[in-house]
Amino acid sequence: MDQPLWSPSEARIAASNLTAFREAANGRFGLRLAGYDDLYNWSIAGKEDFWRFLWEWAGLKGDLGPVTLLDGDKMPGARWFPEARLNYAENLLANAPEAEAVVFWAEDKVKRRWSGTELKDNVSRLQRALKAVGVGKGDRVAAVMPNMPETLAAMLATASLGAIWSSCSPDFGVQGITDRFGQIEPTVLFAPDAYWYNGKAHDVRAKIAEVLESLPTVKATVIVPYVDAAPDVSAIRVGVTYPDFLAPFPAAEEIEFERVPFNHPLFILYSSGTTGKPKCIVHGTGGTLLQHVKEHRLHSDVKPGDRVFYYTTCGWMMWNWLVSGLANGATLLLYDGSPFAPDGNILFDYADAERMTLFGTSAKFIQQLEKSGLEPIKTHDLSTVRALASTGSPLMPENFGFVYRAIKQDLHLASISGGTDIVSCFVLGNPTAPVYAGELQTAGLGMAVEAFDDAGHAVRGEKGELVCTRPFPCMPVGFWADPDGAKYRAAYFERFPNVWTHGDFIERTANGGWVIYGRSDAVLNPGGVRIGTAEIYRQVEQLPEILEAVCIGQQWDGDVRVVLFVVLREDTTLDKALEDRIRKRIRDNCSPRHVPAKIVAVSDIPRTRSGKITELAVRDAVHGRPIKNTEALSNPQALDEFTDRPELAGS
Repeated sequence: MDQPLWSPSEARIAASNLTAFREAANGRFGLRLAGYDDLYNWSIAGKEDFWRFLWEWAGLKGDLGPVTLLDGDKMPGARWFPEARLNYAENLLANAPEAEAVVFWAEDKVKRRWSGTELKDNVSRLQRALKAVGVGKGDRVAAVMPNMPETLAAMLATASLGAIWSSCSPDFGVQGITDRFGQIEPTVLFAPDAYWYNGKAHDVRAKIAEVLESLPTVKATVIVPYVDAAPDVSAIRVGVTYPDFLAPFPAAEEIEFERVPFNHPLFILYSSGTTGKPKCIVHGTGGTLLQHVKEHRLHSDVKPGDRVFYYTTCGWMMWNWLVSGLANGATLLLYDGSPFAPDGNILFDYADAERMTLFGTSAKFIQQLEKSGLEPIKTHDLSTVRALASTGSPLMPENFGFVYRAIKQDLHLASISGGTDIVSCFVLGNPTAPVYAGELQTAGLGMAVEAFDDAGHAVRGEKGELVCTRPFPCMPVGFWADPDGAKYRAAYFERFPNVWTHGDFIERTANGGWVIYGRSDAVLNPGGVRIGTAEIYRQVEQLPEILEAVCIGQQWDGDVRVVLFVVLREDTTLDKALEDRIRKRIRDNCSPRHVPAKIVAVSDIPRTRSGKITELAVRDAVHGRPIKNTEALSNPQALDEFTDRPELAGS
């Protein structure tokens, strides 16, 4: 067994929320759960007791009703807490810290902070303003917003009414916005006048005016001043500035909260695929709240007074995850802009200045930080940072080593993975357990995660499909405009009946952790052998000449051959010597079957707006197939480099 990179101290384990929860469960149910594994096994075998007790232990507001689970043997079809009534915003605001509920940095341009009272006053006034334009239970409110305090307040006001929130980031193009919001027909649209990115202001008002041509249901377009204190909104249909929208409505003494059923829609998120219009994934109120509280308090050890940060836009599910930190008494640290503006130190400056306790980011950021040569451990204090979470793509073993070598040594590093589909995680961190290089520590409590082989058998020490074999509360309510649920069932339940199939290629390790090898639909299959793309990236991206890479399988001569595209450092050439080094490294550290038949240099690699490499879009481009939803990409022009490549036309 490998040696761990980090282990928590006995004092840290004893003081953790996980330990407190386990001991409380023992007392409540007369159990003898001795450690995390016992707790996890009970959370699966006794799932009804686990989820109800989590609600009670966390002190959440609302009424769960007497019934915990109906049709618990059906996926889809299981119904959690069918008689419950609750409100998401009520639970967040009840625990929001008074001194500082929200801190906001926009690169080095803007710094603001709201107390708990200021947040509640904004929510109260927004609630009244939304009501005045006709927003009620079940209506949709959409936002093309930066990650700023007004966005949080608008979401909470929407949820307080039992309305449904949906957001994307302001760097989306017109088509990307209308492909999403055109399907859900919002009543109100929030947008900024402009936003900052990489030191520059980007005005979005003309874009919003164009978007509104495709959104006839919008009754008010609320423009939040960001770059300009008094923006002109005269060219925007039903446009009103945020201050003017709120002006007629003073804050009420108490905010009224519409309590809704457990599965009442709360958020609509969107798949980021490139095969057509994004799927509108509807997430329920109770499942989202319970799952996020579990992940913050138990898996991330967030406590009242903590200061929680995640680098995310409002177009990524991690924003929805981040803001739930309020329900745990944490201050939210919001950031909008480039994580490298003006240089790669800005987020670590933020961590020190604002006493950050949880630092959330992406594997891509960590990889870029390492390539940049920066070592925050030498330039920053980071004494308050207890945990660092990474998601978006697999965090390679070498990236783990870099975090402990160049960021901080005494740190709970949690590689986490789940996704938009469940607005949370299947596998994530355990603050009471060791961290091993390249491994996600544990399956989430209450999540019956397995790796299935092609025959539907659970395997260990072998790669397989990530599945969840029992119902869990944060399963989506369904897809928007899918009345018979056919698209929903096809997305997750056709491969293995009555089992959620997530679409990740994964392996359970000897340490009890998990390794993700990429999306299973992007798995390479040369000669019938399944190969995860992450295995190849791990080797290639350690070479100093290579900044990043994307790997696909090209149909060739009745089989599949591995093709590797690489982005090179400046002043580096892909010559035969470098190709030989790449192939040798892959052969020596993976296998001969992993070795690419072709290696091609490109200047950029297409990514989704949440930063994920899009192997499927590259594969379609190489094969000359149409890519229908390029608006899902942050840099669709990069695809041009993958079409009609002469290097791929011959043997």
